[in-house]
Amino acid sequence: MVDLKNTATREAIEQLYFGYRALTEQPDRILEKKGLGRVHHRILYFVGRSPNTTVNALLSTLNVSKQALNAPLRQLIEMGLVAMTTAEHDRRVRQLILTRVGQQLESQLTGTQMAQLQAVFDEAGPQAEAGWRRVMAVLSDQQKS
Repeated sequence: MVDLKNTATREAIEQLYFGYRALTEQPDRILEKKGLGRVHHRILYFVGRSPNTTVNALLSTLNVSKQALNAPLRQLIEMGLVAMTTAEHDRRVRQLILTRVGQQLESQLTGTQMAQLQAVFDEAGPQAEAGWRRVMAVLSDQQKS
């Protein structure tokens, strides 16, 4: 006997996988031309969303180790996309900001995703968008626990 609930859940997993692949396809192509990957986009995105964020805050947000962050962050700094400054309140604290070029790249990468998501939300309708946002919020909250 086929377990319909199990089948539907598997289909939801596949939809999440293929949806994420579709959402990252355009940014991935842009990043690849620059020798960068998704981890670089995540760094650019969150530094852009929180200018002057600390390295420790970024580690926490991305939920990665210092070793995992070190190489891609260093690469972004060397490419002139991210700048590291010393906090005025504590010289031991390193803060991150996007450079002008970094802002342009982040805007291009995230802009493709924003346009794509907005088109999907427009097509699916406000109730579907609200449901999707709720599912993503619950899923995110589970990861934090």
